[in-house]
Amino acid sequence: MLQTTPFLLFDGNCRQAMSFYQECLGGELTLTRVGDTPMKAQFPEEKHDRIIYAHLKNNQIEFSATDWMASPMLEPKPGNTFSIYLTGERYEELKPVFDRLAVGADRETRLFMELNNAPFGVYGQLTDQFGVSWIFRGMSQVG
Repeated sequence: MLQTTPFLLFDGNCRQAMSFYQECLGGELTLTRVGDTPMKAQFPEEKHDRIIYAHLKNNQIEFSATDWMASPMLEPKPGNTFSIYLTGERYEELKPVFDRLAVGADRETRLFMELNNAPFGVYGQLTDQFGVSWIFRGMSQVG
């Protein structure tokens, strides 16, 4: 079953922002550093303390976040630090939605990543033809 939640992008202060939101809203906060994942080899050492995934959830509220990783290709600025986070269990349920949203997607000025295997399942992202940023995550990898 597909679900959507807000996804916030921070420029090196994700830990502080999400800790603040936890103080304000309550709930359980999960923080994962780049350096604590198999993905650390894909990033320079100075980014290993950045948060690759943060998740805050209580009974009524749920959202996720990360520190900005697209620099220098794409720099954070007001308007591009928010995405819709679409999650599902399997690649097969995410792929048709990804393909439909990718029609007319901006493949030049925003980062476009085809839906593929990642260490934590499947991952992809795009900015649709209306300028809305989407991040996809499936819990299990493709075959």
